Amino acid sequence: MTTVHIPPGEGRHYPMIDGDHVAKTAVRDACGAFEVFEIVAHAAPMAPPHVSPWTAVMVLVEGRVTAMVDGTAYDVEPGGVVVFPAGTPSTFQVAGESARFVGITSGDGAGRFFADFAGSVPADRPPQESMATILAVTERHGVALAGA
Repeated sequence: MTTVHIPPGEGRHYPMIDGDHVAKTAVRDACGAFEVFEIVAHAAPMAPPHVSPWTAVMVLVEGRVTAMVDGTAYDVEPGGVVVFPAGTPSTFQVAGESARFVGITSGDGAGRFFADFAGSVPADRPPQESMATILAVTERHGVALAGA
């Protein structure tokens, strides 16, 4: 493993329904793998809870969000942390105009999912218009909409 430095504003951008996911780095070493993202999300209706095959950690930097994890709501302020365990229905909603957070995901699948989703589902259209495509992308990556 070598040292990695990613300056602010740099990284691969994946515009998605719930915000711009910027891939900062992916780490793979003898201890395992994880990916780091910066997410900038704007006020929008809460996305349906979804179940991912990776654990995600949200570290809120700016703004406020309500995180829903397995049916429990958590009000998150800057500096707050929420863990979205793999296999658990989870989602979030921005409280206010926007929020910025660091997302750290276990393994190396989230980046491939974000890239596929961003390349397949228009971020500027209501999710209902793209539901068939959303379901196809989520299925390809082992992600499921809770209750779907």
